[in-house]
Amino acid sequence: MRPITLLLFIGIVLSIFSCRSDFETVASTGDLEFSKDTIYLDTVFSNIGSSTYRLKVYNKSKNDITIPSIKLAKGLNSKYRMTVDGMQGKDGKIFNNVDLLAKDSLYIFIETTANIADANPSDFLYTDQIQFDSGENQQNIELVTLIQDAVFLYPKRFADGTTETLPIGNEKIDGFYLDENDPINGNELQFSNDKPYVIYGYAAVPSNKTATFEAGTRVHFHANSGIIVANNASITINGTRSTTDKLENEVIFEGDRLEPGFSDVSGQWGTIWLTSGSTNNKMNHLTIKNATIGLLIQNNDGTTVSVKNTQIYNSSNYGILAQTAKINGENIVINNAGLASLACTYGGNYSFTHCTFNNNWNSSQQVAVLVSNNILGAVPEAKDLTAATFNNCIIYGSYSNEMILNKKLGATFEYQFNNCLIKFDNVSNQFTTNPDYQFNTDTAHYNAILLNKNPKFFNIAQNKFNIDETSAAFAKGNSAYLIPLDIIGNTRTLPPDLGAYQNKVFPK
Repeated sequence: MRPITLLLFIGIVLSIFSCRSDFETVASTGDLEFSKDTIYLDTVFSNIGSSTYRLKVYNKSKNDITIPSIKLAKGLNSKYRMTVDGMQGKDGKIFNNVDLLAKDSLYIFIETTANIADANPSDFLYTDQIQFDSGENQQNIELVTLIQDAVFLYPKRFADGTTETLPIGNEKIDGFYLDENDPINGNELQFSNDKPYVIYGYAAVPSNKTATFEAGTRVHFHANSGIIVANNASITINGTRSTTDKLENEVIFEGDRLEPGFSDVSGQWGTIWLTSGSTNNKMNHLTIKNATIGLLIQNNDGTTVSVKNTQIYNSSNYGILAQTAKINGENIVINNAGLASLACTYGGNYSFTHCTFNNNWNSSQQVAVLVSNNILGAVPEAKDLTAATFNNCIIYGSYSNEMILNKKLGATFEYQFNNCLIKFDNVSNQFTTNPDYQFNTDTAHYNAILLNKNPKFFNIAQNKFNIDETSAAFAKGNSAYLIPLDIIGNTRTLPPDLGAYQNKVFPK
């Protein structure tokens, strides 16, 4: 009988509550309070959706109220859209009779997708209002978005719904070839600083062509996008020295999310891929942010890739991943990568002078520099490393050992570190007898090494790797390897400092 009694009791309770009428409310009287009076939706590109922003609405009165209307001032024509406590309303623009309990609150989520043509032509701002109620009880929240015009490059979409692809070995990826006679964009191989570029998919430089980027060019990549330089193709980055923190003359590659919350989110886009056989690649004053792999450089055709005055920050895998490549690097700064800031793998020939390689990734599985002559499972598994030379460089980070040498017998493994500051703290003595890490006695591979000294960078969190006279790197370089100007154009003194920056007094 007990189960039957319990069921009867539950039935009575449910019947009581099912008979309860909706709670009684009174109309709001313009006394709502808000978490902010203006919502600034950060800069977006034309026709690209923004992030979602939140507004909290408070009823601090003792009465349950009904808000007669919550709507966008531009009505159904507004480029903003909202959800109010999970409700979609009329096209996300108009909401009627919204209840709000006493001493309670509700959330409104706002986003936008607007075109540059919708903005005010004088300041490119697109604005609207969220209006609560009307008449004398009306309360307003301002909405403001800066819209930036851009050149959009993307794969063709065909009538059958498929998208243009590029062949990569036996695979295909979403992508397209840059066209020097595109009917809309003109010469897509010439990137200017007139407008920023937004790339969807991989933009490929065709064989026997060169993609050129003039000083001040800005390129933004969508997720899973990048640039591929094909066999016999080239890329030339013609950035120049900037005089302000805005890096006005740098060429900058980064993601297409402009909101501050995405400023240091790694892995937002793919890579700049110099494929096997690409040729005559030159990069000067290039900044790469938030990629998966900043530069992927594979077996080039014999010419040496030139990378000068270049900064690469916050890559989810590698800052530079080189495989059987030839690279000459000067005044390079790389900071933070999920695996290695610089990885010279599968042999090759490398020379780096006055470079700063740092890694403060928040795990213990990453290093600043990896040098290897092999790839596990490759055929052949090892290739000759004919040279890996580091002169006047800093190799540092948050891990105890920021350099790994990975040698496989059966292939050449030549390396040399001259006048370098290296963080390599042999805490557990596991490398004490390893012949590859005899920093003090192996003069064939190591000369004038500063081991585990603090370079005292100005501000690692802000990617400011400047040093002053208190740095261990101060005046410890060898003049034989001097690059006369540092990464920002300061004249190096003698003896030179280590790393990419000439010492200066830090600003207060």
